[in-house]
Amino acid sequence: MFTRALLVVALAGLLTSTFYLLLVGLAVVRFRKKSRGARCSAGKLPPVTLLKPLHGIEPQLRDSLESFFRIDYPQFEIIFGARTLDDAALAIVRELMRNHPQVPVKLVASGEPAWPNAKCWSLMKMVGEARFQHLVISDSDVEVAPDYLRDLIPALLEPGVGCVTTVYRGKPTDGLWARLEALGMSVEMTAGVLVAEMLEGMKFALGPTMAVHREVLQKIGGFAAFADYCSDDFLLGKEIAAAGYKVILSPHVIDHVILHESLRQSLAHQTRWMKSTRYSRPKGHLGMALTFAMPYGALGLVAAAASGRLLLGGMVFAAAYLNRALLSLVVGWGAVHDPRSLSYCWLYPLRDLMGFGYWLASYFSDKIRWRGERYRLEVGGKMVRITGD
Repeated sequence: MFTRALLVVALAGLLTSTFYLLLVGLAVVRFRKKSRGARCSAGKLPPVTLLKPLHGIEPQLRDSLESFFRIDYPQFEIIFGARTLDDAALAIVRELMRNHPQVPVKLVASGEPAWPNAKCWSLMKMVGEARFQHLVISDSDVEVAPDYLRDLIPALLEPGVGCVTTVYRGKPTDGLWARLEALGMSVEMTAGVLVAEMLEGMKFALGPTMAVHREVLQKIGGFAAFADYCSDDFLLGKEIAAAGYKVILSPHVIDHVILHESLRQSLAHQTRWMKSTRYSRPKGHLGMALTFAMPYGALGLVAAAASGRLLLGGMVFAAAYLNRALLSLVVGWGAVHDPRSLSYCWLYPLRDLMGFGYWLASYFSDKIRWRGERYRLEVGGKMVRITGD
């Protein structure tokens, strides 16, 4: 009786994950149909300020930062922010400034953060130094193509638009764990974003790229509104949408460098991300349980084998495996053109199983470690620093 109940759960989970795969397929087709947008002439493109918060050396940091110096756009400036001007990352920036003297650059020292969210503290200081009204916020660990701003800014200029954001490919540094995390970024993350955008429109933004108008940012309270929260990108898009502006998902795709080469680093990062989504959007996070396939395939294999129906169990497991391999192809290649999603589609089912583990782990603790500090998460994703522990 018990094994039969487990088998029913496994079949139900396989059904929901298959339905999710179909939704994802529709969302990818919809995403691919988006045009790259009408390109404005150079004379109509407004000047832009790029905001890049930094914190120490990261893998492939030089390549990531140099891609912004190579942007093809009529007029832009880059503002790099760090806690101190002797931050190791700024040494790379100074070298790039010498190599690309045509790009206007400012360096801003934010000092020790007065807010739990150190990134928002730094961005607040950087906005104060920005010359232009159109701002593009971008994480330190992303690489972009030369046409990055030419694709983003025309969408931002459309009537009623308050924010433009992008999906991204995972770009691993080295090792199995980095490759698995990159697959999750290209496939699992992108799938969730595209389905959410199809079903309810964009009500959030994604941290690797957020293009906003300065006046819109001011209307929602600036970065001070997110001073105590971990998911500042999600909340920024949410508040802009709540203020009556449109949040646009650009068809432009960028690369997100995976910084975590060891299993321990990867586990810590992905579990922290799962915890932040659990507190930022609890209902959506709970519903993620229905989108995985491999946990139900494994459960079906065990339950069927225990009841003497090994063939049935093998079929359930094979269906789940095929489901996830297809998801890797449909999203990883079909949406973000990640070549690794083709060569490693056979490995994605393992990443799906690990993703379920991260999801499950997010319910066992409310504590995270971020940039050397420990925090406790509260409703809405609010962070409270843990001291003396």
